Amino acid sequence: MKTPLRVGLIGYGFMGRAHSNAYAKVNHFFDLEHQVVLKAVCARDDAKVKDFAARWGYESTETDWRKLIAREDIDVIDIATPNNTHAEIALAAAKAGKMILCEKPLSMTGPEGKKMVAAVEKAGVANMVWYNYRRVPAVTLAKQLIDEGRLGRIFHYRAKFLQDWTINPELPQGGAGLWRLDVKSAGSGVTGDLLAHCIDTAVWLNGSIAGVSAMTETFVKERKHNLSGKVEKVGIDDACAFLARFQNGSLATFESTRYARGHKALYTFEINGENASISWDLHDLHRLQYFDHRDQGTTRGWRSIHVSDGDHPYMKNWWVPGLQIGYEHSFVHQVADFIRGVETGKPAGPTFRDALETQMVCDAVLKSGKSRKWEKVGK
Repeated sequence: MKTPLRVGLIGYGFMGRAHSNAYAKVNHFFDLEHQVVLKAVCARDDAKVKDFAARWGYESTETDWRKLIAREDIDVIDIATPNNTHAEIALAAAKAGKMILCEKPLSMTGPEGKKMVAAVEKAGVANMVWYNYRRVPAVTLAKQLIDEGRLGRIFHYRAKFLQDWTINPELPQGGAGLWRLDVKSAGSGVTGDLLAHCIDTAVWLNGSIAGVSAMTETFVKERKHNLSGKVEKVGIDDACAFLARFQNGSLATFESTRYARGHKALYTFEINGENASISWDLHDLHRLQYFDHRDQGTTRGWRSIHVSDGDHPYMKNWWVPGLQIGYEHSFVHQVADFIRGVETGKPAGPTFRDALETQMVCDAVLKSGKSRKWEKVGK
């Protein structure tokens, strides 16, 4: 008999669906000691949350997250709500002794994130933040190559995450579907939403970032707010680009925008080392591009590694070699790693403390965007 791991999900939007899909699949493909049980889902709209529960197989529903946390039949609280609610829910869940999975970014600010880290560490509860791109097999393979020293000394890191969905000035801000455009709910724009992914991956692959120099821009200054019905000032950043210096001495460029016409989710990174380089593109997520200068000169060049063999990260759990997987599988991998961390007592990252480092970089980026100076990343 497997030990049940009873999940209570808060929020049923896009990420709530991605998480639910992962919980539903993980035991079919990964050999774990725990069996995920979709115990309850919570949201404010009773009719909608019941419909979501029926669709995804949750046993029960709640409309008050406090009642969900108080339930004795819940082991794990999954926070899939807007950014401004993460801290309050996580603090309550930690106090109740619940394990916690929290959507990214961890918090609205670094100081808020520090309180969350202190709470989960004081309570001794397992915790993780949903930076899922770490779990794309090609990205995990990149981590392995770097850790093996294949690249040698790292000189450059460059990343970008481009979208185009907010260009229309008539698009409103706020409310259930557009809270990411409301600074009171999101905390920031592309910095916390998109660049946070790039930063988490970069820190995981290449180590801590020491300082940043950023520029930000809000192209549409005012938008109608869905809740007030009034035209209000837009407080989030539509675009951000920044230079960074890693503690290992390597240099970096990061760029993100929601105003790159023709791009829906173009996330790429490239890393250049003394011996080799690697690059990855979310649009071709199962391939890792690799260049090794030590190859014989006549055949030296970029190679495309199709990350689908059984000896590649995670792939032995899926199909036969050559058949690729997709975006949703990164969430399955994250759930599997979280559960294994619970079983072994070796927590899988990014933990709240890991994610706090990304939040501190985001804070420094936003500060630099205002000061127009180099800013150190806080401890």
